[in-house]
Amino acid sequence: MMEIRRIKDIDELLKWRREVISNVFGEEASEQLMERNEEYYRRHIEDGTHLAFVALSSGIEAGCGAICLTEELPSPDNPSGKCAYLMNIYVKSEFREKGIAHALVTRLIEEAKNRNCGKIYLETTESGRPVYASLGFHDLPDMMKL
Repeated sequence: MMEIRRIKDIDELLKWRREVISNVFGEEASEQLMERNEEYYRRHIEDGTHLAFVALSSGIEAGCGAICLTEELPSPDNPSGKCAYLMNIYVKSEFREKGIAHALVTRLIEEAKNRNCGKIYLETTESGRPVYASLGFHDLPDMMKL
């Protein structure tokens, strides 16, 4: 049985963030980085621009995911100007290949659509690409990063 619930507790958010940094970025988070993450969470959980979720499998925490809500100039491809950046999506190794990532991302998409976000985007690892593609995400060849 799977359940997805919203997280608002800063300590729980920081625990997940530390685990994501370690497992996705392959390094331990410095205390300075964690302090900045705590500042971010305190501002954006309170103002509603960061929504975080945990997935439980038979009552055991299995993964997490979040949305950063922003706004851009409205355009033909995003008339509302509202954007959802999906982030911090992670499933513990022992729970992978069980549909948890799919369920988490589906929930994140629903939350974004409920907030009228016309643009939903994310960054991915190679291993996450099939999950996102199965939900309709596609590569954006016209994006660049500095």
